[in-house]
Amino acid sequence: MAHSPAERIADLERLLDTLEARVTRLNRAAARASAAAPDAAARIGDAVASALGEIAERFRGRTQSLRGEVSDLSDEALRYGNDAVRRLTREVERKPLIALAVAVGVGVLVAGLLARRD
Repeated sequence: MAHSPAERIADLERLLDTLEARVTRLNRAAARASAAAPDAAARIGDAVASALGEIAERFRGRTQSLRGEVSDLSDEALRYGNDAVRRLTREVERKPLIALAVAVGVGVLVAGLLARRD
């Protein structure tokens, strides 16, 4: 099931929150373990490295997926933009005086709005 970019970002934020909580717990455990036994601190460090590697791998996978979705959206926007330009060009070629009148009207409206701002 495809997720929207917003849902994917929310997933990434949840993953980062989970990572932060795990690292905090592991740091506390490492502090206790290092006081009790130096070997335990090394095991905790390995666990932290493993957790970070797992989160980084998930993040990479989701980033790749999100990148693909953004690329698809930009391609679609480009197609729509090109189609709109082609249609506008055809209309201007078919009815140049109407297009000129519309352009002048828009220019007058914009000039009037800008004059009101000052």
